Amino acid sequence: MTSSEILTKLEEMFPNAECELIHDNAFQLAVAVVLSAQATDVSVNKVTPKLFEVYPTPQAMAQADVKEIEKYIKTIGLYHNKAKSILGLAQGLVEKFDGIMPETMDELLTLPGVGRKSANVILSVCFNVPAIAVDTHVDRISKRLKFAYKNDSVLTVEKKLMKKIDKDKWNRAHHLFIFFGRYFCTARNPKCDECPFTSQCVDKKAKAMKGIE
Repeated sequence: MTSSEILTKLEEMFPNAECELIHDNAFQLAVAVVLSAQATDVSVNKVTPKLFEVYPTPQAMAQADVKEIEKYIKTIGLYHNKAKSILGLAQGLVEKFDGIMPETMDELLTLPGVGRKSANVILSVCFNVPAIAVDTHVDRISKRLKFAYKNDSVLTVEKKLMKKIDKDKWNRAHHLFIFFGRYFCTARNPKCDECPFTSQCVDKKAKAMKGIE
């Protein structure tokens, strides 16, 4: 199947695929993305409403004590480090950009806690800039469906996806791959018996399940 055919099928399967991190603006999304590392969106969405109620702006969070921030996110894994990261993020926004989220990759990467994946999410979701953020789901799906090789780095996967998928579909592909990986082609128990991409998949178990050589 071509990349366009795969995306068309995924669109049929997940027409409502979108960012599931609750946010009202770019600052809130950036904080939520940092908190979501090695944590589920569901767990992040449980803590961010109160967090943003107390610290609604970068200026407010930049003045916070890290121990106070920890109180609101302590149910999330790695919360000590994440509290430091989002505090640094807020302070960086205030000091470098007057509290306004920048709209370029280079500028976003200067902010504490913001890596390439997070920057791509912000660019795509908040500013509609064509980008493909490669998280664990996108990485897994890309490799299972032969967009990339098993040992490819995250950056290599991103570059291959950008090459194989039309630029005007990058943002949509990001959400579709995430939903497919999160709700269908999961890491441990993929729904191979129902999958429309078995012949494309590199997983020998999936092929065996459907009698495909």
